[in-house]
Amino acid sequence: MVRLRRAGLRIIAGIGMVSVLVAAGCSQLEQKERELTFRVAEGTASWYSGLPDGVVESDLPVKTDGKAQHIHAWWWPAANPKAPALLYLHGARWNLTGQTFRIEQLHDFGFSVLAIDYRGFGRSDGGLPSEKTVYEDARAAWEKLTQLQPDPARRYIYGHSLGGAIAVDLAASLSAGRQAGMPAPARGLIVESSFTTLADIAKSLSYPWLPAQLLLSQKFDSLTKIARVNMPVLIVHGTDDRYVPSRFSEALYMAAPERKRLLLVPGGTHNNSMRVGASAYRRAFRDLFGWAPGRAS
Repeated sequence: MVRLRRAGLRIIAGIGMVSVLVAAGCSQLEQKERELTFRVAEGTASWYSGLPDGVVESDLPVKTDGKAQHIHAWWWPAANPKAPALLYLHGARWNLTGQTFRIEQLHDFGFSVLAIDYRGFGRSDGGLPSEKTVYEDARAAWEKLTQLQPDPARRYIYGHSLGGAIAVDLAASLSAGRQAGMPAPARGLIVESSFTTLADIAKSLSYPWLPAQLLLSQKFDSLTKIARVNMPVLIVHGTDDRYVPSRFSEALYMAAPERKRLLLVPGGTHNNSMRVGASAYRRAFRDLFGWAPGRAS
């Protein structure tokens, strides 16, 4: 966990440095901005102890600019065949091998979990990710989840940190494509330890007076998009998060229009709120989604 905290600090500090680079007139700014936003770590996370029993690996096709590529995926079905299924979208830097502790927790809650590495991460194809490519990857993964779990009432979207912004974009896109009278495409959206916009993070860690929202090419504007999400939303944040202040999640909560719940986890950090707040998480699932973790409904 010490390594995770240090890595998180580097990621967020890197995002904040984007504004400084803009002010300094850095050449090839967009390339550098993407490098600082994603900070992709090569290879296997040092704390990875192996693929959990029951996980099935696969490669999902995704097309961009007329070219076919693949994203690497883990599918971990729950023991209960009627269990809800969840799409797991991770944050910056670490690939799937660095996500097992949260994926295991969600599986322990009773979810079947589909988790992906965006292109440029882990064993997925592609080079340096961008806001555009990670959105495309999330949509491709969602198509797979709809095949694995055809019932919209048993489908969820989960995103952590930067993955929270990707999850919000996916939920807003699905909401926009929903036909009148049709059920919501998912039972709910879960966003943990995330932020309002990338510009807000950059300003909070560099110079608040810089017009970062105009200078950054990577927007990740969850604050605007969450207002278009027409499914229940659970927003979770640790009160001791030193990298992304919990006030960002409070702002997202205020902007969400549908049934919603804000869960602030006392003592929770950027990476451990699901573990520290496990009991509160379970109550939130029951109260907001009408589902008690551990059994199908």
